[in-house]
Amino acid sequence: MFADVIYEKIVECRNPTVLGLDPRVEYVPDSIREKTKNDAAAVLEFNMKLIDALGDIIHIVKFQSAYYEMLGPAGAITLQNSIAYAKEAGMIVILDAKRNDIGSTAQAYADAYLSDTHYSADALTVNGYLGTDGIKPFVDVCKENGKGIFILVKTSNPSSGELQDLKLESGITVYEKMAELVNNWGADIVGKNGYSSIGAVVGATYPEELGKLRKMMPKAMLLVPGYGAQGGGANDVKNGFDSNGNGAIINSSRGLMCAWKSKKNVDKYSHENFCAAARSEALIMKDSLIVAIKR
Repeated sequence: MFADVIYEKIVECRNPTVLGLDPRVEYVPDSIREKTKNDAAAVLEFNMKLIDALGDIIHIVKFQSAYYEMLGPAGAITLQNSIAYAKEAGMIVILDAKRNDIGSTAQAYADAYLSDTHYSADALTVNGYLGTDGIKPFVDVCKENGKGIFILVKTSNPSSGELQDLKLESGITVYEKMAELVNNWGADIVGKNGYSSIGAVVGATYPEELGKLRKMMPKAMLLVPGYGAQGGGANDVKNGFDSNGNGAIINSSRGLMCAWKSKKNVDKYSHENFCAAARSEALIMKDSLIVAIKR
């Protein structure tokens, strides 16, 4: 069951960090781009180097599908190969595609991303705003294949409140209603560690809401984006963890991929030393999260 696999992986490495690989080709050093035949091949080598550099520190990786789709058919192959490389390195793979549809189309998405014949991700991000019709096919595949999904509840973008913060007649917000639905959808797919394979996406940029949603969804593993480049820090995400310091995974994408060009590193690392900069930042992030969780 996905919920138990990811729980045990976090305990094993004592690190809830997720490496987000959302690469634009300009993130790739010239030395790689000059020797590869196209942008997709350059991105693949960039990903492989980061996985090699960070795989002993971070055991979960999230690929944002859009950055591979923009490279066309070759990008789809790069995504498949990147997923396979990460899994060979022993990492859990989340595919961030935010798919959303109903019936047979939702089933097609679930089979494409969560079966073991195509992309073979361990988990997929899903938009739940079509209701149960759009979620049930994904839940069924999770049960059959031991996979997981993370459903959008409260996202990290500044305008999320335009819809998600609206009050319903019952007095609760739209995002709180979505949290209730996530609880219901995941109720019968709970692992031995008390967490469901049906998780939720809650942004780091809303720490108060994060704490509220942790209590509202006690069995949901929370995928928390927004750390680092989007402004979230360790103290912002600590409310996502349960009283034992479990139940949340924290994604950093540009903060790790592009660590070499942060203000504190710009004079220390060159573009060609992006792996060393990423490793340094990953260790800092791990230590910061451990300290914050214990507070």
